[in-house]
Amino acid sequence: MYEGCHKYRPFPPIDLPGREWPGKTLQKAPTWCSVDLRDGNQALVDPMNLEEKLLFFQTLVEIGFREIEVGFPSASETEYEILRALIERDLIPDDVTVQVLVQARPHLIQKTFEAIRGAKNVIMHFYNSTSTLQRKVVFHTDMQGVVDIAVEGARLIRRLTEEEVARSGMKIRYEYSPESFSGTEMDNAVWICERVMEELGATPEKKVILNLPNTVEGSTPNCHADQIEYFCRHLKNRESAIISLHTHNDRGTAVAATELGLLAGAERVEGTIFGNGERTGNADLMVLAMNLYTQGVDPGLDFRHMNHIREVYEKCTKMKVHERHPYAGALVFTAFSGSHQDAIKKGVDFMAKSGSPYWEVPYLPIDPADVGREYEPVIRINSQSGKGGAAFIMQQNFGFTLPKAMQPEFGAIVKAACDEAGRELKPQEVFDLFDREYLQIHRPYNLKKYRLYEESHAEGEPAVVHFEGNLRFHHEDHEVNATGNGPIDAFFQALGQVGITDYRFVSYQEHAVSTGADSKAISYIELRTPHGESVFGAGLDANISMASIKGIICAINRAKKKESAGA
Repeated sequence: MYEGCHKYRPFPPIDLPGREWPGKTLQKAPTWCSVDLRDGNQALVDPMNLEEKLLFFQTLVEIGFREIEVGFPSASETEYEILRALIERDLIPDDVTVQVLVQARPHLIQKTFEAIRGAKNVIMHFYNSTSTLQRKVVFHTDMQGVVDIAVEGARLIRRLTEEEVARSGMKIRYEYSPESFSGTEMDNAVWICERVMEELGATPEKKVILNLPNTVEGSTPNCHADQIEYFCRHLKNRESAIISLHTHNDRGTAVAATELGLLAGAERVEGTIFGNGERTGNADLMVLAMNLYTQGVDPGLDFRHMNHIREVYEKCTKMKVHERHPYAGALVFTAFSGSHQDAIKKGVDFMAKSGSPYWEVPYLPIDPADVGREYEPVIRINSQSGKGGAAFIMQQNFGFTLPKAMQPEFGAIVKAACDEAGRELKPQEVFDLFDREYLQIHRPYNLKKYRLYEESHAEGEPAVVHFEGNLRFHHEDHEVNATGNGPIDAFFQALGQVGITDYRFVSYQEHAVSTGADSKAISYIELRTPHGESVFGAGLDANISMASIKGIICAINRAKKKESAGA
């Protein structure tokens, strides 16, 4: 028994009769605000240098972010420097608003206004902590004392804003965060935000962003949604506020909490791409956006170049995107499991044949091409892989469409090779197995030379096909010459001349494996052995008839190989 659990209090639920959010669905994207350059940066072991921040900023703009929190300019010269570089180098597009964070303390607010000089569009984001625990342990004050701090900060920010607007025409918007909102009594959270809105002069035409941070995630996502809906219900002058979310991931449910918070009435989301941030991180904006995308909702952010975005992120932050990270990880569109591989292959085949306007491939929630992954392997081969995986690799990478009946046989060959190697096999290694097992097997029967031609007859009479060749076995060459009503029949007649008579033709399939003048055909032949077993062969040749004949010899040689192995 884990006795230590008794020192923790359960999160108190919100009394919210008639909650509406569970019956809603997300119909549109929220306003997105990236805090990678502030919240994400301050969580790094080695914070980004100036050039890395500038590269990251440009990447965020390319993704489509139009609100970007660039730093905490009153906190340090490094934070101040990034903002000044963006302004002085004219790197902020006219449709992008930079956001700056500041505590509700007069001298820090003054310095922040100095830092934004020359910018065109700014969100002045100020905050103070309001939670029950912070008031008790850190500030030793009551709620009135916390409200007074926020109101005084709002009053100063409004005065400095009016002065800056009169001087430069800068467009400044207000954002207030009751830090640790999720740990604050809801009525107190509503009270402090109403007082801040009053002080800032909020109107429906000049809305204030009220950012409600889940600073330390302490509840299940449904409780967070209840808090947001409660806040939205009870806030006076609701039409003069934009409700924003800023969730952290301490319980591992920041994305879920954000989605449910949007259902509960929020309109804006702050977070980071790939979820970097203090402790366990922030809500992952990429995942949130792509989750909307999978539901047919345009997220307003562009992740079509996911690999490039991931490379920039890893270069700038020195962090790694996990292989299993949703949508972006190196392995998230990769299937090793045999049943998964088989279902994916069937889904791809279905899409090709049906012309469906909808993505309908099992185990792949989105088309990998939508995030720039069209040239990466969806199916990779290891000891857990099945027949469908090996067949998919042969089709997607090399253009060989193995008959369904042949797939278990080749899949077993590939699985045995994986077991022996003790690792996954690369696509070329899978092809090399096919080449060795089917295309390069020339014993005991080796067709050294051959000639195939058709003899025309009078109109209305069937043509006769001639096969002439040299078949070497038992260290001797045997000349054969036979006719038939087709290439395969003629070749079987020729084999009968040297005593090979006990194999029965079962099935045949062929297709081209390349295009153009150098195209070749692959033929798959299934024979029944003298012992009643099924065996497959494959033949590759520029002439489809000769490809079939090579496939027959291959199947017979493979049957003889199995007999020898069994003996």
